[in-house]
Amino acid sequence: MAENSPNEDVVEAEQAGEGDVETELSRDMSLFDITFIGVGAMIGAGVFALTGFAAGLAGPALTVAFILNGAVAMFTAVSYAELGAAFPEAGGGYLWVKEALVDPNGFYAGWMSWFAHAVACSLYAVTFGTFFVELLHIVGLASFPAFGFSIVFWEKLLAVLMISAFAYINFRGAEETGKAGVIVTGIKVVILGLFIGFGIWATIQSPNWTSKFLSSPSFAPGGWIGIVGAMGFTYIAFEGYEIIVQSGEEVVNPGKNVPKAVFYSMAIVVPIYVLVSFAAIGGIDITQHLINQPGGIPNSASTSLPTWKALGEMGELGIIEAAGQFVPYGAPLLLFAGLAATMSALNATVYSSSRVSFAMGRDRALPSIFDKIHTDKRTPHWAILISGILIAAMAVTLPIEAVAASADIMFILLFLQVNWTVIRMRQTHPDLPRTYKVPYMPWPPLIGIALQFFLMPFLIYTLGLEYFGIGESNHGLIALIATAAWMLVGLGVYYGYSKQQEAKQIEEETPTVVSHKAPRETDNQIVVPISNPENAQQLMQTAVDLARDEETYPDGGILVMSVVTVPQQTPPSEGREFIQDEPNVLEETMEIAREAGIPVSGTVRIGHDVSDAILNTVEQYDSDVVLMGWKGQHKTQRRDIVLGSNVDEVVQNAPCDVLIERIGDDAGKVDSILVPIAGGPHSDFAADVADTIASSTGANVELVHVVDPNADDQEARKMLAESEDQFREHAQVSTTVLTGDDIVDTIVSRTNEHDLTIVGATREGLLQQFVFGAIPEQIGWRSKSTTIMAKQHQSITSYLQQWF
Repeated sequence: MAENSPNEDVVEAEQAGEGDVETELSRDMSLFDITFIGVGAMIGAGVFALTGFAAGLAGPALTVAFILNGAVAMFTAVSYAELGAAFPEAGGGYLWVKEALVDPNGFYAGWMSWFAHAVACSLYAVTFGTFFVELLHIVGLASFPAFGFSIVFWEKLLAVLMISAFAYINFRGAEETGKAGVIVTGIKVVILGLFIGFGIWATIQSPNWTSKFLSSPSFAPGGWIGIVGAMGFTYIAFEGYEIIVQSGEEVVNPGKNVPKAVFYSMAIVVPIYVLVSFAAIGGIDITQHLINQPGGIPNSASTSLPTWKALGEMGELGIIEAAGQFVPYGAPLLLFAGLAATMSALNATVYSSSRVSFAMGRDRALPSIFDKIHTDKRTPHWAILISGILIAAMAVTLPIEAVAASADIMFILLFLQVNWTVIRMRQTHPDLPRTYKVPYMPWPPLIGIALQFFLMPFLIYTLGLEYFGIGESNHGLIALIATAAWMLVGLGVYYGYSKQQEAKQIEEETPTVVSHKAPRETDNQIVVPISNPENAQQLMQTAVDLARDEETYPDGGILVMSVVTVPQQTPPSEGREFIQDEPNVLEETMEIAREAGIPVSGTVRIGHDVSDAILNTVEQYDSDVVLMGWKGQHKTQRRDIVLGSNVDEVVQNAPCDVLIERIGDDAGKVDSILVPIAGGPHSDFAADVADTIASSTGANVELVHVVDPNADDQEARKMLAESEDQFREHAQVSTTVLTGDDIVDTIVSRTNEHDLTIVGATREGLLQQFVFGAIPEQIGWRSKSTTIMAKQHQSITSYLQQWF
């Protein structure tokens, strides 16, 4: 038997330890396969069922709406290309959001993606049943109702049969999935090519064909609202790149092939949509025969009805009726293409929904049954089966057309998260192997976020809120209710199951091997990681000064921790033998808190990375503050590392307040504290910390603000007065306006007069790579006395308030 390459048949990688295996998927899909999976997803039932409706909204400007939709989608497609190449794993957007954004963003990304693909798949299945029944009726092979069952029964039965068939195809494996996708997508593209060719020929043969686009009554009869409404209505048709990246773990050379597939599929799909809309509007003629078609144009209409409006009246049968005019055997041929379209879309969405649930099961966000791999077929059979049951249940029981609109909303919400993730990961993961990088960062994903925010209300408006007097249906309202209901269910799953499982996984990733008085969640817990025994006493003294203040930290305590690291190849559970002096150092450090009467506990954790172990501990015990030491020695040459890789990672990602202390030459008793005031939440937090330490030590506090020698100092004095008001009445606080040409030089010079300097992070641009900001970091580097840099944890709302 030939030896497999590293990229092939990577199915079970046995780990050292207790015989556990890591489940991965086999790599056997080519660039051609995944490109056609994406094309099959985008040219699905939408081009047949939605084109007519969208023409009724935008008029001849539907061609422009499709072009603009392609442009809007491209701003998100580039984000998928970069992240899909860097993270070629099953799960796609769910995994990226989970990696970069705080919980429960990651869970919700997967939860929304799973539901959105399942609902879309149900819609495709029901559409298949409708088209198949119509085709049998047109060719005279059957008449409905049949055997005493209604048309709806046969449509639902056919939908369930097709869901079962494609679930089985996916169970057989990725190679069969790719082949099925290529076949049905190829059939569909060929038939649409015939529609386009005959439609354009019929258009240019008409002597007044330009009037159909420019004079009926205008190119954009609905104005820009009609164009944007059509964009929102059809935007779901461009989500195929989400399905492409779901296959990343099964693609040969994903670093190159995933980005190519994303862009190739967009390059194929957008022109097809534009040409289909042009051919349908231009090639059709309004005849009395067309008006008399059942379920089509109202009988009261005249032959002078604009073609775009006629397509809108005919809805999902619009381009099928159009094909019946200018394509030989057009109606059955387009119905056949519609069946191929729904089949390829079914294939892609069954595939994608099962891969998302598989990834969530692997991460314990869903029960472990979703993570099971079939020993023979090597596919996630339980994830496929459960997703198939969910899809079939919705296809049979729900008003799928209205509920499917919530899938549109969820895809847009997921795309918003992914666009923000690609920006965030440039900061948090600078060393990723990016074989493709989004140019002109951060503008493309930011533009994508803005445009999708703009589209969402028009999507709801187009679908209708009849209950509130908007539109002629309540599909938009139902979509909003369905979205809210699914999100609430997700909230219950996350807090009822997933969060507890994540806590167990954290303990496995960084196990507690030595525990001095069991760590526990407290109302106000200060985590003190100890890496250098020489600094332990001063760090603990600062922690004691903070915890001693009952007004600021009531019922608080200190958790002292140490981290033992092992190589990536070694499971953390096998790292116990590497523990040496850590327990003794921990015990000596904890004694400082005991002598001060402060509740204290200690733990030694094992992990692959120090910063991950600290962050996991903070999250596990829901701690309020992290107090870390910092050497403050020579600065690294790497631009992405400021204070040190571990410190930087904790400062940027800790879900709590962070204090970084650089211990000065004469560290000891604190009699005077200097607090530079610059305004903003971090500066206020620095003042609060100074107030807390001063109340414990009796130290004097000086608040300073630096102004240019020629500047008016009134604003500075007002800022200092406001900060002084934060302190308690017994505090001994003075304020000083310092003048100087260089802020850092002026403050560093002043630090020599104090035992401790506490400086808050500066309010730099939200998208900049920063830890505390240039000024606090320079003060920390250059000051000879002890310096604490303070960064207050802020919510997304707080960030947006600062940004705007």
